Amino acid sequence: MRGKQYHQPLKLTAPWEKDAGFGRKLKTYRNHTKIIAQPGIVMKVLRRKRIVLFMAYFLLLVLTMLNLANYKWTKEPQQCNHQMRSTTYQSRSDIRFLYRPSLAKKRQLIYVLTTWRSGSSFFGELFNQNPEVFFLYEPMWHIWQKLYPGDAVSLQGAARDMLSSLYRCDLSVFQLYNSPGGKNFTSLGLFGATLNKVVCSYPLCSAYRKEVVGMVDDKVCKKCPPQSLRLLEEECLKYSTIVIKGVRILDVNVLAPLMEDPSLDLKVIHLVRDPRAVANSRIKSRHGLIRENLQVVRSRDPKLRRIPFVDPGHKANKKDGSDYHSIGAMEVICDRTSRTLRTALNPPSWLKGKYMAVRYEDLVENPVKTLRNIYRFANLTTNHDIESFALNMTSGSSSSSKPFIVSSRNATQAASAWRTVLSIQQIKQVEDYCHHAMSVLGYDRVRTAGEAKDLSKSLLTHSKL
Repeated sequence: MRGKQYHQPLKLTAPWEKDAGFGRKLKTYRNHTKIIAQPGIVMKVLRRKRIVLFMAYFLLLVLTMLNLANYKWTKEPQQCNHQMRSTTYQSRSDIRFLYRPSLAKKRQLIYVLTTWRSGSSFFGELFNQNPEVFFLYEPMWHIWQKLYPGDAVSLQGAARDMLSSLYRCDLSVFQLYNSPGGKNFTSLGLFGATLNKVVCSYPLCSAYRKEVVGMVDDKVCKKCPPQSLRLLEEECLKYSTIVIKGVRILDVNVLAPLMEDPSLDLKVIHLVRDPRAVANSRIKSRHGLIRENLQVVRSRDPKLRRIPFVDPGHKANKKDGSDYHSIGAMEVICDRTSRTLRTALNPPSWLKGKYMAVRYEDLVENPVKTLRNIYRFANLTTNHDIESFALNMTSGSSSSSKPFIVSSRNATQAASAWRTVLSIQQIKQVEDYCHHAMSVLGYDRVRTAGEAKDLSKSLLTHSKL
């Protein structure tokens, strides 16, 4: 047994064959060799791999596209016109203002561009009496009072920014011009509020009904309970037409950013009047326009070569001296009016179809026809009561001696009163300042005092607009 064992051949194993890993590699190699021997199996495996890889790539591509779309929707800034259309208004101080639902229809917005003593108070009443209109009278008055003695031109940007807020029914902008520590603004705290049909009618007050045409008695309206601006904002949102009348925007080009804003549908009605009649009315109401006259005169460009004011020291023209600023303000007013007219004669895209000029003289000469044209431009419908109101207010037998008061009067007679009141020096002064605007609007110049006083001769011709 031992000998058998001794003669049995000894089996030697190479050291590297004892390595288990190496053994596995040899086994894999042998299996791989076996697979290569069967090419059908190889092709089947490769086809399956290609299908799996293609499906994985396609799925990855779809998920990537969905992820990008979701990122763009949630992260990309939203457009302004989406923000500004709303059904439930929130003040700009409220963060919910940024997340308001969109409106189905834009409001029609109207700005009455005019200057002091151009018949604008009566003109504004044509909208104030309409039950479909939310009307605001001279809201930029608050800016001029708070920022006095700032000159007229420097306040144009602030006035435009206020309009931008008001046309969106954001009345909180009035608080910016409140006195430090003063009470919050109310509906009766707005300039001209006691003559406003919205403020003095239901649901804010029971003194009047908005649909009944007729002037508001400020003594009656003052007894109305003051309402918060929030309630007035909610009332504003009910109207499809908002009209603001102002004399403190001096040039239509100031309004260009608002008229180009796609979230606003703003039109401009430019109310004009013979500059000589404007100057006469400014002199007549000079005590009420002291601050405004100073602010306008401060806007004169000192670099320009200009016609001097009528000599205030000349004894023969002592009255002219007391009206120094009333006449002098016409230089700035007519310069800015000329800029508006130049733009209107060659309108840029933002003004085309959105501008209408109305001469005060045409309005008082033919109030019903002019009113219908104005309402057509503003997308409003006139009615018998409003037409009768316009006719009655321009065909009264009296002429008011009180400025800033709207009353029934002989408006045609009042429109030409300057011809018998102003001196020839004052007339020439205004004509020199305003000759371009007068030429475009169809107001003839006079050569002598006698020609000015000859009321049988009309000084009106066709406007170039």
